[in-house]
Order: sequence, then C-alpha cells, then structure tokens
Amino acid sequence: MDRKTYTAELAGLRELRTGIAAAEKQVAAARRELDRLTAQRARRVAGLAGYEGAQAPAIAKACGLSVGEVVRIAPLLDPTPAAVRAAKTDDRAAATAAAPAPAAEAAPVAEPAAALAPALTRPAPVVEQPAPAVLVAEVPSEVENQVVVEQPVAPHPGHATAATGGTEPGVQPSSDRTTASVPAASVAAAPRPAVEAGPRELPTLPEGPAGARFEAVTTGLVSKRPNFVQQARSTVFLDAATGMLAVRDQTVRLDLGARTPGEILDAVLHAAPGTERVYITAGAPWHDGAERYSTLKDAVAAWLNTPSERWTTAVGAGRDKLAGHFVHQRQPVGRYAPTAAPDGGTTEIRSMGEWFDPDGADVVTCRQAFTLLWQALRRYFDDAVLMGSPSQTGRDLWSRTIPTSGKWAGGYPVLSEELRALLHATGGQGRTELILPPRVPEQLPALVEYDRTFAYAKHLWKSPVGTPHRITAAAFAAMTGQEQTKALMSCSHWNIRVTVPQGWNHVGLLPAPVTGDRAWIYPATPGATFTTWAGGAEVHLALSNHLMPWKVEILSGLLFEDGKPLDEWGKRLKSAWADLTNLSRMHGDERQRTAAYLASRAVRSVLLFGLGGFAQRPRLVSGTTPLGEALPAGVEILGQDETVVTWQRQAGFSRDPYAHPEWAAYVWSGARAALLDMKYRQGKDVIAHAGALHAKPGTVVYFGTDGIALTERQPWPYRGEVGDYLLKGHLTGPVEHPTSQEQYLKLRALGRTELAAAEKGTEQ
Repeated sequence: MDRKTYTAELAGLRELRTGIAAAEKQVAAARRELDRLTAQRARRVAGLAGYEGAQAPAIAKACGLSVGEVVRIAPLLDPTPAAVRAAKTDDRAAATAAAPAPAAEAAPVAEPAAALAPALTRPAPVVEQPAPAVLVAEVPSEVENQVVVEQPVAPHPGHATAATGGTEPGVQPSSDRTTASVPAASVAAAPRPAVEAGPRELPTLPEGPAGARFEAVTTGLVSKRPNFVQQARSTVFLDAATGMLAVRDQTVRLDLGARTPGEILDAVLHAAPGTERVYITAGAPWHDGAERYSTLKDAVAAWLNTPSERWTTAVGAGRDKLAGHFVHQRQPVGRYAPTAAPDGGTTEIRSMGEWFDPDGADVVTCRQAFTLLWQALRRYFDDAVLMGSPSQTGRDLWSRTIPTSGKWAGGYPVLSEELRALLHATGGQGRTELILPPRVPEQLPALVEYDRTFAYAKHLWKSPVGTPHRITAAAFAAMTGQEQTKALMSCSHWNIRVTVPQGWNHVGLLPAPVTGDRAWIYPATPGATFTTWAGGAEVHLALSNHLMPWKVEILSGLLFEDGKPLDEWGKRLKSAWADLTNLSRMHGDERQRTAAYLASRAVRSVLLFGLGGFAQRPRLVSGTTPLGEALPAGVEILGQDETVVTWQRQAGFSRDPYAHPEWAAYVWSGARAALLDMKYRQGKDVIAHAGALHAKPGTVVYFGTDGIALTERQPWPYRGEVGDYLLKGHLTGPVEHPTSQEQYLKLRALGRTELAAAEKGTEQ
C-alpha cells in the first residue's frame, strides 16, 4: 500500500465514522421511542384492568402480547380461578411434605474409609475458658443421600486468619442434594432442637448441562493491561459552608448565592476557568432544605436537578458510564454541561467524603492531602492519576500491575455471568453484628473498641484465578483427609450445611442468610442448623478453631487455582500507605501531618473501594426525564419537581473486563475470619493470637467490618502493621447496652473521645 492509497482509506474511514454516528443516533432515538411506546402500552393495560369485565385474552390480542405478559403487567387480569391457584399452591406444599425418605440402600455409602482423618488440635487459647462438658460422639442428623466424612481440619498455615440476594436467573435452588458431612467431635450439652437461622434461600449449583456455565468464563472478556495513560482533570476544593475555594496554590472566597449547583458552578468557573471537578469539603449543599422531603435521597435528587439557565445535566457520549447524576444520600455526584454546549465539556460536583472524612480540615489541607496522595502513589505507580473516585482510581492502578509475562500475561479472564451472579448472591461483605443480652450483660463494665489497621491489605497475597472446578458432595467424600484439608485451605467457595455444636458458648462463626436489611446473621445457639455459602477461610476456621470444631456438611463447592492477581497492587498500596502514615507522625508542620494522615486514609479508600469495584454488583443506573415524557421501562421513581422526574433502575451485569467478584469474595471471607482469629507471626513462627475467639465468652459486643467492640481490654500486641488490632476507643462503664447500631455508634464516638483525652493527658 502506498501513501496515496493510505490517505484515501483514511478519508473513507472518516466517512464511515460519520455514517455510523448517524446510525447510532437513529438507533438510540428508535430505542427511546420504543421505551416510550412500551411504557404507554403498560399504563393502558394497567388502566384497562380497572374495568370489571376486562379479560386478559382480549387485551393480549389487542396489544400484541401473550396472556402471561398481560398478567405480569396487571395481575388482576389473571384468568386462572382463585380456587385453582390455591389448589396448585396446596399441591406443591403437599408434594414437598410428602417427599420420599432416603433409601435405606444408600446407608453403606456413608462410610468412605479414605475420608477419615486424624483429629488435629490447635494450641490452647491464652484466655481461660470454662471447662467443657464430657465429650461424646455426635449423632449426625438425617440428610437425604448423605455421605458422612469425619474430618477435623488442621489449622491453615497460610491464612492470616483472620451480601445479599435471592435466587439469580439461571441459578436454581435445589432441595435434593447429595451431601458430604464434615463433622467433628462436639461437646455434649442439654439437647436443643435445630432451628433455621433465616428463611432466605440461597442459590445453588444446578445439575446437568446448566451447571456447565458455572465452570466457565465469559468469551472474549479479559482484564488486560491498558496501553494508555489516564488524563488528569483540573480539580478545585470548595468549602460550601464558608465559600472558601482552594485552586492551585491560592485561596479565594466565593459568593455561592443559594448554593444551588448552577450558582456553585458559576462562581467556581468564574474564579477558576476550565475547572472539571469540584470537591465539596464541608457544607453539604445537597442537604439544604432536606426537611421538606420524605427521605434524604429525595432531597439530594431534588438538589442535583435544581433548574439553571446556564447548566444542564451532562448526558455523556457513546458508552460513557459517567453520564448523568449519581444520587446518594451523603456522597452524590453531579455532572453538568453548559446549556449552550450540552455535548461539550463536563464539570463534576463531588463529595470529599468519597476519599476521606475531612473532620474539620480546611480546603488548603484537603488540597495538600490530595497532592501528598498523588506523590505517594506516583512513587510506586509510574502513571498514577487520581480519578474521580477511589474506586475508579483503585481499579485503574490495579490494571497497571497486570503481568506482562508468565501465564496471565494475556490478562485475567472474567467468569461467566451465571457464576458472577452466584458469587454476588452468596458472597457477603464485612460482618456487622450487634450482640444483644442475654449473650452479653445489660450493663457493660466498659466499651472497648479495637480496629484492624488497613485490614483488607492483609488478605491480598493470594486470590482465586482461572476457571473454577466444581466439587460435588460425592467427590469431596471420596477425597483423602489430606486432600479435603488442602481443598478447604485453597481459594474456594463452599455451599454447606452447618450445625452449631452442643456446649458452644461464644460468638457465631459462619454467616446464615436471612431476609430484611441485615441479609446475614451469625447463629451461635447450640444445635442451630442452617444452610449457607462461605469461603474456605471461614469454613476452615469453623473446623479448626481452638475452642470446639463445628459440624460442617459439604453440599458442593467451587475450587479455584491459587494465584496472586492482587498481590503486587496490594504491596504498592501498602508502601504508599506506610510512607504517608510515617509522614503524619514525623513531619514538623501540623498542617502537613494532618494532610498526610488524610492522604493515608485516602489510600485505604483506594484499596477498599477498588476491591469493592471488582465485585461488580448488578448496576444501578439513575437518570432524569423531563416531566410529561414517558419514563424508561422498569424504573423506580426517586422524586420529581416542576420540570424533571428522577429515577433509577437495575441494569444487570455489564460486560466489564474488570469484573472479578471471586477476588472480592475471597478477601471479604478472609477478613471476616480474621475478626475471629488472627495470627501474629515472626518469620514462620506464630507468636500471638487476636480476635473475638481469643476473648472471654460474653465479652464481645459488636462486629463492624474490620473492628470489634468488647467489654474489657485485650492483651493483643500492636506493631503498626497491616491487620494488627489497634485500640481505638475506651468508654468507662457502667454503660447501658446499646439496642441499635445508631446507639452503638454514639457510644463508640464517646469512647474514642475519652481514649484520645487519656492518651493526650499521658503525653503531657
């Protein structure tokens, strides 16, 4: 090809680009028109249901839908007689109740000798525990087609030991499963009936061809190292309470008028032309007039959509994921474009709280914190750029650690959508639990808070990679004891049935699914039985803890290859965090110390929210529609004013090349286990333990993601390393036991204040 031909081809590409852009606009317009007509049809169908003589078949024929689709829009039109529907429900219930008992012939299968492993005990705990009752053999509960394997598991030398959703599409719950039991010797106590921890049923791995999608990856979707550098945006910092603006090395006081988005943007862009991002450090203007709305979210939505002559909502272009506002009660994101050029540049208004709590720091200190953050990251990431949020920044930095050689040089494959949905539904996040009397005293002798320093950074050294291998109950039962132990210690995710042993008198160890806001609870009542999913770290701890092994029955599991996709990313972030932490302690200037501390908190957010970004929950998309126009299908209305309606809707899973819920689930599982039991190592030697199981029974009051509150201080060493338990607060008692999380948080704040005052007095 000569230069003339090359130039001609380029010109042809430009023409093609113009044609494609025009076609995309036509498709988008057609899609909007289709959404409008579909919504109009649904409203008319629902309206016809109000007529007493309305019949679903006639309406279905008229509108071009099936009878079933019409009934889903308007359930009142269901032509099935009520008595028949009730009978069908009764038949299903009767069929469930009359399910055949397990065949007697299956009993011999329950004794695979190769699965029997010797009991491997752990060192006795440091704290004194009440003497257990006499040991007796545990009688396993009757389970359909059960395969029983006696398997106490040894402690995992590698674990630094330490959610929500019903059945997803394509993930079928199963009521008839072959199970492999992993019971351990238990302590006898007064017999108690097994109780369900909660009514919510989790999805399971389907049998047959449908199950193959749960051992697969998404074709053509791989996390690859980028070949470009992110562009920095012109950023300023604004105290909306005082009007102080920090731009470059200057501060300016602005008149913000009524503090609407338009007035803020007018003032900021006049003082700092070309600004693309405004961080609000104090003042939270989106809460102005919140008392006029039923919810805080409604107030925020109304503020974001305050009409302005010169500004409009930025609609983005193409597949721009940042188009439109993001409605959040305390950390919203407003995206605006000039009315005169709506397709031009975008200016964002964001909350500083996305990165760290300013805690009274002025705009100059906040800006200096951002400068120190960038400098610290740049030392370990050559092309570090601070993006709009810590989540975006974290994932971008991680993408630049993808190896350029070795097995994963081509990138990490993204799991199938079915498997991601399963992990989303069964992999909870941090443990949040308030333990109530009588398990703890009504009057607390004290409230002592411990917080794990930069906790998640401790659990990044190993993560699952590649396509998982499904482990059935029969396959697990056929393993040797050593193979079972290795499987549980590997990167894995298990569907299990759990029984709390008789004589147990401490906190719960494994999460159980329940309905409601909490989603997960941690049963601790002896004899309680529940079915759940848990990571290998938690299952291993339940079987190997030093107090009393629990009974765990393996229903099925997913076993991944052990890898290190997050290790390099975590090491670099830990180094940046350590640099800033040291600077916050040693710098001679108080403002610089404060800025360095805030920057270290921002590094924590980069890791914490970057990890959460890998989870890639189903997308929640929000947007606005002019009043009077048809809304998109399937939206939830958040609020409206005189001109627009604000809405949100679930958009499902996107084809995100950085979606790795298996990594987030594994780290979260390890962190939950570390709240119960964490080892302090010196070289290869374990020199101490910490965690709830190393406190006396009845002293643990609260679990909060990476912290614990107790009624007394603990002898846990603090070395300033990631994962260590730091004494964060001490409220002298007697203290009334909090009855809610809100009450606990108030007491926690008092405890932190009291401890800070005591430490300051000691220094003086």
